[in-house]
This record gives sequence, C-alpha cells and structure tokens, in this order.
Amino acid sequence: MSGRSLPLPVLIGSLSSESENETWKIFGLFDQIVVRPRDHGQAGMPVLPRLPVINVQRITLQRAEVFLALFLCIGFLLPLPANTQTNTMSQNQKPPVPAEWLTHAEKTDYRETPSYAETIEYSKRLDQASPLIKFQTFGKSGQGRDLPLLIATEGETFTPEAARRAGKAVILIQACIHAGEPDGKDAGLALLRDIAITKTQPGLLKNLLVLFIPIYNTDGHERVSPYNRINQNGPAEMGWRTTSTYQNLNRDYMKADTPETRAWLSLWNRWKPDLFIDCHVTDGADYQYNITYQHEHHEGVAPGVLAWEERVIDQRVAPETEAAGNIVSWYLEFIDNRDLTKGIRDFNGTPRFSTGYTPIRNRPGILIETHMLKPYRPRVIGTYDFLRFTLAEVSRDPESLLTAVREADQKTLAAGRTYDPARRFPIDFELTDEPTPYKLKALEYHTGTSDISGAPYVMFGTKPVDMTVPMYKTFRVKTAVTRPLYYIVPVQWPDVIEVLRAHGLTLQTTQEPIAIDIESYRFVDVKWAGGPFEGRLMPSFKAELVHERRTFPAGSVIVPLAQESAKVVMNLLEPEAPDSLVHWGFFNATFEQKEYAENYILEKLAREMLASNPGLRAEYEKKLSSDASFASNPRARLEFFYRRSPYWDQQMNLYPVGRIITRLAL
Repeated sequence: MSGRSLPLPVLIGSLSSESENETWKIFGLFDQIVVRPRDHGQAGMPVLPRLPVINVQRITLQRAEVFLALFLCIGFLLPLPANTQTNTMSQNQKPPVPAEWLTHAEKTDYRETPSYAETIEYSKRLDQASPLIKFQTFGKSGQGRDLPLLIATEGETFTPEAARRAGKAVILIQACIHAGEPDGKDAGLALLRDIAITKTQPGLLKNLLVLFIPIYNTDGHERVSPYNRINQNGPAEMGWRTTSTYQNLNRDYMKADTPETRAWLSLWNRWKPDLFIDCHVTDGADYQYNITYQHEHHEGVAPGVLAWEERVIDQRVAPETEAAGNIVSWYLEFIDNRDLTKGIRDFNGTPRFSTGYTPIRNRPGILIETHMLKPYRPRVIGTYDFLRFTLAEVSRDPESLLTAVREADQKTLAAGRTYDPARRFPIDFELTDEPTPYKLKALEYHTGTSDISGAPYVMFGTKPVDMTVPMYKTFRVKTAVTRPLYYIVPVQWPDVIEVLRAHGLTLQTTQEPIAIDIESYRFVDVKWAGGPFEGRLMPSFKAELVHERRTFPAGSVIVPLAQESAKVVMNLLEPEAPDSLVHWGFFNATFEQKEYAENYILEKLAREMLASNPGLRAEYEKKLSSDASFASNPRARLEFFYRRSPYWDQQMNLYPVGRIITRLAL
C-alpha cells in the first residue's frame, strides 16, 4: 500500500495506545478527518486538507484488526437501501433521518449545497409536512427573486402579535448574506427539519419563534461557480459575495441602497426580533477551530444586552457547542498572519454590518464565522450545533432575554425625553493597546520568502500547536456627542428622508415653514477617498459645531429622540458617526463650490480689503511668510480674500440638518 494513490475512500482502523485512548484515523475522498481521542472533545475535527486522492502509508495490523478494518470498509462502501435512514448532523452520533428528508448537503455527503430552487422546494415541503413551520417571502431581490422566510413556532403563533401575546422570544437567523458562504443555510434547514419532522430536537420552540432566512442574497446565490471563493474548502460550487448590482449587503444596513436591505428593514420593523444571528465563513489564517463567533461589546451596546450575551452566549452556548465535538473560539483577526505571536486584534463592527446594526436597535447580534479551510461538513455541523444550543438556552429562559431588550428600549426612550449638555452619547469606538492573554489553538506554520512575489509568505501545516498570544479586545469611546431632543431634515433632501422612513423611525412632517434656533455643523478639512466604496464616494472631514437660526420649508421632517430607535437616528444623522449619511455621501453636493471669481476681480477686491482692514493685512502677511505652499500658489493667495469676503458662499460645507435642543409643541 505504501506510496499508492487510492481512487476510492479507504477506512483503516489503527489501534494505538496514547494514555490508554484509542485513536481512529478515517481518510475520505472529499473530507479527511482525524478523530482524536475522546477526552479531547474534538472528535470528527478535520485537520488535513481536501485532496482528490489519498496516499496511505503501510500500517501493520494484527489479524483481528485486519478483519475489523475490512468489515468497516465494506459497510462504508455498500449503497444504502432506498428507504433506509442515515445518521447526520453531528460531530458525534445522533438519531437517524429518513432518506426523503435528507437535505441536499447531506445527500451529497456535504460536497454540494442546494440551488435557490432546491432550497425553496425543501422549505415548502417543511411547511406542508409540519404545523410548526410556515414558508413565506418578505420582498424581492434586484433581479426579482423572492426573498424566502421560514417561520417556526408552536401553538399557531405565526404573527408578531400572537408571539408577543404568548410571551415568546423572537429570534431572526440569517444565512447567505454572502451567498458564497452557505453554511448557515444547510445548517438551518437541517435544524428546522429535526425540530419539526424527525423531532430529534424537541422543545426548542416551546418559548420562542424562529424567523429563518435561508438565502438573503438570492441573486448572488445564483451566480454559481467553483471559483467564487478561492480561500474556501467546499462546497464544490457556491454563490457570489455581492448582489447583482455589486452591493455587499453586509455593508448596507445603514444607507439601505438595495431592495434587499429595504425588505430586511421592513421585516425587522414588523417583527422587532429579540435576538439576531448572522451566519458567515471566515477568511484569514489557518488554525484548529472549525467555528468562531463574535458580538459587539463596547459602550454602545446596552449594558443589559451585553450582560445577557456574555452570560448566555459566552458562558453557555459556546462551551456547549465545543462539548458537542467542535473546536470553538472568539472570532480571530490576526495582526499578522505570518507571525501569530503578534496577537489578535478584535473586530469593531460599525452599524453598516448586520451585527453592528442590531445593537443600535437594542438587540443582541451574534456573528457566526466558520473556518473556511475546514471541509464543508464540520462547518455546517458546527453552525447547526451553535444554533441549536442558542435556541435551547433562549427557550429555557426567554424572560431574561425579553427583560434585557425591554429595559434597553425603555432606557433609550427615557433618555430622549430630556436634554442634558453634560451627557455624552458615544458614536464611535477604537481598540486600546491593552492586551489580554489568549490561549490559541493554532497549527504549525513557517514563513519563507517567495520567489514569485518576492515577499515573505506563510505556510501552514497540520500539526496542532497551542500558544498564548495577546488579544486586543478592549474598546474605548473615540467620539461622543450630546443628545439633542430632535433633528430636523429639510424637505429638499428626499433621499435622506426616505432612508429614515426605511428604518422605521418616528417622523413628523411640518405643515408650514418653521423658523427655529438650532445647532448644526460646519465641515472643515474635507478630503475625498481615492475611489468609490460600495458605489459611493465617501468624504472625510472634521465637524465644527455652529449655533444659528434657520428657516425650514414646509414638508421638512422632525425626528424626535424620544423613541426606541433613537440610537439609529443618531448614528444616521450625527455626521461623525462612522456610518452616518454624511459619511455615506448623501450630502456630497454641499461640499462643492458652485460660484467662482475671476482673478482680475479678486485682485481689485484684495487690494480694497487690505487697505480697509489692518487686522486682515497682518493675518495675510503672517500666512504668506509661514506657509511656503500658500506663498507659491497665486490662486490660493487670491482665494484667501474671496473666502473672507461677503461674496463667499456661507452654505458651502454647512450641514443642512439641524439639532434642536429646546422642546417643541408637536
């Protein structure tokens, strides 16, 4: 057998003695898996890359071991009868599933993921076969595909009103926002099957309702190719990251440019879920973990919501998922993939991301990221396990979740009723340089210098290596502002008002012009990105607070902060928030100069201003002597006077939105 390449899966039992534990090595055509000793809690975890053929070295077996290996090989290769049942969906063993209810991934031994049509067909079958599940759609994609939704609950509580009356927690689980990452789709379909059909996951719906989006990015899902995810180990073909208009839906939660996001926001506003889970696949370095997860944990998260996430997700769900045979970690972004000892820098998901958006709605947002280099099977099963344990924990104690989100909403509502200039609201965060030791389950690796790129590069092996590295995950507030009582948006900015409405915010439209004292901002040091991001040209700037009286036309909208979604309001309308509508380019026209002066006109104006204003002359001469760039730029020298004259456009770089800090009689 030594050196031979075998074209069929081979199962060889190798009995060894390591602390009196038996180790079984299973080599498969598509998934090579090392089943480690039971006490490691890592059974079934893949540590070898997927290969088309396998080289198996000669192993000397005792006679009894040969017969055992032969028996297992025959059993492994024999076709199953048409009506048989097979074990699925566990890193360990679990009850069987009828063949007719196997998901497409299971039928193909996790080599394939189903198409959009196959996913819809399976979802409708679940609806038809069980009173616990209903199939619906919640909108259309850019190309006109229905956006699918499965609702799972007990007791016919299939509406938001019925679920609330029954005291049920509502959990929204989302898959395929990046359609090349289908793990959550196949895990979610199998989990709903096991809840409603095989009933091998009983009791999960007792105190909750599940909204499951199997494919969110439906258009990207159907751009199918084996070459869409170069970093990812399976399935054989997968969808594309973005929509048909090349929008990344996981950057669109605030600006809401796409029909998919508008439909999602409508779904959210109708159901107001208590918990959100988004299923993804990583990029980045190689390591032992098959599943990682994350939730925001800075000062912008309501304290009660964060405490619930730490108590339930960190302390219960993650350990339970690991005990089921997975290797679980907090989400990992390495400072340098070529040198893991430099440590891990935590991820700050601003509200453009799904799990950064839900915290500003006062809801826990859980990010699941399976590891792209692991074969598809353990990735899907790891997601399945994380989801089922989350549902179990919420169903066991729904009131703690409901209390956390209810209190967060009440505190947000109360804070918006009063204005306190000393009270600051955080809108942006940054990592500190405070490290925390982290025990990393890595893989051996070494670096070399590439003869192709000429740069250092990393090569990962398969041998497990445990190391302790610094993790930087402590955030501090970078930017904070006072909370006004209201914002007012002029009627002539309809795109802005439309986005506010899409988020389900409480608005009041003025019926006549209103003159009012406001705070606003003037932008200085404006710079432009070198190219578009998500189809938009994003400016950077500094914002200086101004106080003035403005008249707003009839049809302008007043946005009160005394509403549960006040954090959304502030993150949209405070310019320095990282995902504000100013940063996303909704007000770009205000940065443009619209009138220009001829040089010969400015020459005359400059002489008149110098002659009549000694202070201006001193300022000009100082700048001339201290700024060589200014001194060598004739147009800039003339612009110096233009900008200080009454002819200069005072509304350029002025924020059109007003902050109102006095109470209105609305």
